[in-house]
Amino acid sequence: MSEYPTVRSRRLRRTAALRRQVAETRLHPASFVLPLFVVPGRGVTNPIRSMPGHSQLSVDELIPVVKEAASAGVGGVILFGIPASKDETGSGAWDPSGPVPTAIRAIKDQVDDLTVWADVCLCEYTSHGHCGVLEAQQVDNDRTLPLLAQASTTYADAGADVIAPSDMMDGRVAAIREVLDSAGHAELAICSYSAKYASAYYGPFRDAAESTPAFGDRRTHQMDPPNVREALVEVNLDLAEGADMVMVKPAGPYLDVISAVRARTDVPVAAYQVSGEYAMIEAAAQNGWVEGDRVMMESLTSIARAGAGLTLTYFATRAARALSEV
Repeated sequence: MSEYPTVRSRRLRRTAALRRQVAETRLHPASFVLPLFVVPGRGVTNPIRSMPGHSQLSVDELIPVVKEAASAGVGGVILFGIPASKDETGSGAWDPSGPVPTAIRAIKDQVDDLTVWADVCLCEYTSHGHCGVLEAQQVDNDRTLPLLAQASTTYADAGADVIAPSDMMDGRVAAIREVLDSAGHAELAICSYSAKYASAYYGPFRDAAESTPAFGDRRTHQMDPPNVREALVEVNLDLAEGADMVMVKPAGPYLDVISAVRARTDVPVAAYQVSGEYAMIEAAAQNGWVEGDRVMMESLTSIARAGAGLTLTYFATRAARALSEV
């Protein structure tokens, strides 16, 4: 290869138009999934203090937000429910009249061309805030599985397009797949939170979902941050059990994991840019320390560059609109 001055790499960076044409990684609004928090009632908008710009919403208030996302080209939404009451087993998770099934039906009735994902976990629904039923203050993996499957069937019956188990119980994909298939939902996709880490970046989400554990933490079932090879084991197990897509969560601090998963599998790989990632960018931008929109787009580009084909992000609508303005 010729050397300088014949080769000048800056030539292809000279204008914005040239940079766009030779970009190796391209974002598209359809690859974004917007997380939303649904509560019972009507006319409810509860701003989430640690997540500026986001609120807990009743279904009637949720629909305009979903329509706005769809009009911007966002590909999907994922729903988290906060029930009116909680109990030891999280029975609100499979209540057909609960906030998530009600929201799914309303979205399907009023919004076209948008996928609706249903997060499946019991932490928002249990009185103790843990991801499953307890036995002597420990999450009982095997007793939790049929409850996760029951919740999944409820969401499928309501019209969900994607079931997304986030609980990190062993064997939950197989349990959910079996029950969905037997209930007539063999066509429904599962996106498993396969590599979900026990991360400190989830703090604002626990405010939003009201799911802080009453005691202890989730390190016995969520992954240990130092481990990458273990993530590949989890991915392979979930695929063997019937997952159609896999997810890495969080996204930004785990770009190496996204890249490793992408290199080892041909199924779609999703990544979740979690609440703490969003909150840090927003806080820094509000203080004038960074250019918020530029950091937003740079962070999303890095996630896609690492190998994620889908990104769950609280920036979804804003980023989609920014892409349409380029």
